[in-house]
Amino acid sequence: MNAEDRMAEALIKAIRRLSNDVEALILKACENESGRGGALALDAIRRNIECAERTSLPLCQDTGMFWCLASVGRESRCTIGAIESLVSSACAKASEEGFYRKSVVSDPIYRRINTGTNLPPVINYESAEGTGVTLRFLLKGFGSENCSSVRMLNPTAGEDGVVAAVCKMMEKAGGKPCPPVFLGVGVGGTMDRAAFLSKKAFFFSDGNKALEEKMLSRINRLGIGAGGLGGDNTALSVSVLSAPTHIAGLPVALTVNCWADRKCEVYISEDEL
Repeated sequence: MNAEDRMAEALIKAIRRLSNDVEALILKACENESGRGGALALDAIRRNIECAERTSLPLCQDTGMFWCLASVGRESRCTIGAIESLVSSACAKASEEGFYRKSVVSDPIYRRINTGTNLPPVINYESAEGTGVTLRFLLKGFGSENCSSVRMLNPTAGEDGVVAAVCKMMEKAGGKPCPPVFLGVGVGGTMDRAAFLSKKAFFFSDGNKALEEKMLSRINRLGIGAGGLGGDNTALSVSVLSAPTHIAGLPVALTVNCWADRKCEVYISEDEL
């Protein structure tokens, strides 16, 4: 199987089946939910997951927009053009063969004409060790993306200020992003860098479990609950990724993913590019 086919296969699988760790968190929430409304919503999510697996249909009507992080080996001889061509071809193939809903418009302000292909994907590039390329995808639904946000805090805000900002953003989101949600938090850099880090955080984190658990606990105390119906499980996971920033600032970005936390990862060797 060539690289394009492997990537398309991974993308098709991602909209039909959640990873084992994501599914385990949802099932655990089903068992532990004390609120009646939240329990009903979680049971519907559980049955939805079973139905998607049984029928090979997408988990949600919004199959998302392709967001890709291309980690390019420093010793690789491949070009950005080659990576872009490969990613676009695989995304187009997955859209057609996997029953993706066509959800991308070419002009965001005026006529908003659907491209009919789910293209172009959003591709971000970074350098990495080695000669190959690792492609990491988020299938980004926009019910949750519309609840993502950035805050520019005072540099003295500290940990408590960061936690408060994230909780405030989730409180404003309420039940709109189809909770229980998965959250990526980016801290530092510039405004745009923090936003990028908040998406990359779905694949990596700083490993600051104490901070992540503090955020998770505070968010779940908001009581928004599954489906926005109240309960114990507003968020199932928080991952934080940070970077150096300017002495005068403390950017904080939040990317919200709904319970259908769909992502995949494909490694492409240099010979395949």
